[in-house]
Amino acid sequence: MKSKSVQRRDTAPGVAGKRSKCAATPTQVPRRTQLLEPSIRLLTAVPICDGHDSAINTINLEFIRCGIEVVYLGYHRSARDIVRAATQEDVRAIGLSSYNGGHVEFFTEVVELLKRQGANDIGVFGGGGGTITKADAAIMQKKGVDRIFFAGTPLSEIVKFVKIAYNTHRRAGWRAGGETISDRRIARMLTAAETGDRDEAACFRAAPAKGIGPTTIGITGPGGAGKTTLIDELVLRFLKASPRTRLAILSHDPSLIGQGALLGDRASMVYSQDDRVFMRSLATRGQAGGLSPGSGRCLQLLKRGGFDRVFVETVGIGQEAAPFGGEPVDRVILVMSPEYGSRLQLQKIVMLDVADIVVLNKSDLSGAKTAAAEIEQRLALNGRGQKLIPTVARRHRDSGVDELFRLAIS
Repeated sequence: MKSKSVQRRDTAPGVAGKRSKCAATPTQVPRRTQLLEPSIRLLTAVPICDGHDSAINTINLEFIRCGIEVVYLGYHRSARDIVRAATQEDVRAIGLSSYNGGHVEFFTEVVELLKRQGANDIGVFGGGGGTITKADAAIMQKKGVDRIFFAGTPLSEIVKFVKIAYNTHRRAGWRAGGETISDRRIARMLTAAETGDRDEAACFRAAPAKGIGPTTIGITGPGGAGKTTLIDELVLRFLKASPRTRLAILSHDPSLIGQGALLGDRASMVYSQDDRVFMRSLATRGQAGGLSPGSGRCLQLLKRGGFDRVFVETVGIGQEAAPFGGEPVDRVILVMSPEYGSRLQLQKIVMLDVADIVVLNKSDLSGAKTAAAEIEQRLALNGRGQKLIPTVARRHRDSGVDELFRLAIS
């Protein structure tokens, strides 16, 4: 299914209404040591067998504009995928947009799965144009859904509800654990680590350290180079290589200045929607360089979470960025495409001096052979024995990704 084009609306799709008035308040760029205010985090998604994403995209943009961090899972998602993602992301609530019927059963399944996961403090709300009747909404609310919005509802009303209903976490019993730390517990500890909440973050010291810890792999590169797709293909290979492998992904997306963030890497993931993969999305919160002010603390926690590999994906970076200087990882991979400009532009990319492995993704594009030759020459001047691997990550069973996996597993 193709995503439908999104046009700016001032109401939920249906009837005209009042525009949401959210002040875009500039904030100072936080330093790495600065403690962060907890942000309202939501997960939004469209249920399985439903490809209508125009409404949810419109509402996502309004949430972001009003200072809310939105983890967008995409459309055609099962209740299990949605609950797994919401639990790992430690969101305050799940917002569902359903246009194809079956909403009473689907919303109810989401609520029930949250209860089974011990995550019943995560709220559920949503809407569905003309497909959800008021009688349906009454049934859904009796089953645990917080609110259903109908076509024509002003966006300001939806935002106001979210900011009042989900202003704080509704505390659940997340401290329980043992030698095996649940995803729920890790997620809550990551929230504490990200914000610098010392009282709660202190509990991660009790997390059992597994031997020497997992191999950490930092993946960076310009926007659109294919970092997320490449990670997803590597995840597939790790999962197939061992039935006991557990992986973690720490993914980053930019924050809008003084506003929220669209954390959308999960929407591009296929193989990472697996119970053996833990994924957490972070917003940069105004910090330049590709990572969040809380990334280092979160990475240290994940190293103690019993994972075999931890991937750290940065936002799309520019020529001057070298993201992993403050939060060291075991291996740094730079992902590029052949469309970097002239050879002169190539000389300015700082990460070519830093990366252990350089991936030339989209190597099926015209100009890829020339690009590979120029990058090889650039790396040779460094004298560090850096490896260049051409890949086509969007192509299943790509030999280049296989080679990269062999290096990553060694």
